[in-house]
Amino acid sequence: MPYTHILYKRWNIALPIWSLVSPLIGVVILMLAGGIDNTFFVLLMAASLISIVLSAVHHAEVVAHRVGEPYGTLILALAITVIEVSLIVSLMLSEGAAGSTLARDTVFAAIMILLTGIIGLCLLLGGYRYKEQVFIKQGTNAALTTLTAISILTLVLPNYTTTTPGPVYSNSQLIFVALISLVLYGGFVSVQTGRHRDYFLPEDDGETHSAPPNNLTTTLSMLFLLIALVLVVMLSKKLSPTIESMVISMGAPKSLVGIIIAAVILLPEGLAAIRAARRNRLQTSLNLALGSALASIGLTIPAVAIVTVFAGFSVTLGIDTKSTLLLILSLFTISISFNAGRTNILQGIVLLVILATYLFTTVVP
Repeated sequence: MPYTHILYKRWNIALPIWSLVSPLIGVVILMLAGGIDNTFFVLLMAASLISIVLSAVHHAEVVAHRVGEPYGTLILALAITVIEVSLIVSLMLSEGAAGSTLARDTVFAAIMILLTGIIGLCLLLGGYRYKEQVFIKQGTNAALTTLTAISILTLVLPNYTTTTPGPVYSNSQLIFVALISLVLYGGFVSVQTGRHRDYFLPEDDGETHSAPPNNLTTTLSMLFLLIALVLVVMLSKKLSPTIESMVISMGAPKSLVGIIIAAVILLPEGLAAIRAARRNRLQTSLNLALGSALASIGLTIPAVAIVTVFAGFSVTLGIDTKSTLLLILSLFTISISFNAGRTNILQGIVLLVILATYLFTTVVP
């Protein structure tokens, strides 16, 4: 991984200057966002958001290079998911009962984007460049098994329980589902980082890799990674009214706003996964995408359960029939695609078609 040495050479800090300046400019823009409201400033926020996303991807790769796999992808997935959960909880507390579907819509959008969008692009671009790419089946199967169970139990089962009418869990059911979500995600992380860590390690591709960055460079990258991810969420929140007005002016349903915001929040992970696939490191891409999907459910549902129980309002978790069909189709397609241990361009095309169907039927239900 090439680095541009900046700052003081005696400290041996190896980071490009743009990766440090972009988040700092974003902080300034965020501070000014409350008092300025015009088209030029909105475009400036959008440009700053893109540069911050690129900065986050770079710092994530520095940290991943230092700690090694699968810890590097786990750190990025956890960091983004924790910030995503914080945003969801804050919006739920501010909107009250009006935000009862926010967690469901955001989590489902994140899962569909990760499963069909990010993985689809990775398989498409990797297959186009290398024809076939390999990965470790045991690790991918472990992630898919856990993801299938946790997504069905949290997003589909509420439609069929009878203690509380509608696609809603009662408080006791919600607490139970929150606990099993933590158990499933915790079990996956323990397998990924402990007992079966070798299932998630990318195979050596024969490339010559640079020496890992030193402790100071890694610490700076970790700090700026967290700053960048927080800024991605905060700027997305600031841009959401503009995005919402654009969606409404187009005549599209309001649920499209949640998809756009989820896509922006997941952009750092998506770019990191795509770059790994283009380097023929598909295992890293799958670690990022599947790990993020699991973290999105495994951490969001318990947080939402705590807020719901203590705030005293209900939360709708069950997705509708159309969304259930698309979720099952996505999980089924990926399971078949990864059954052979090799991927090709066609599998990426199929997943992207499912994503396009999801987006189209959201706009034209």
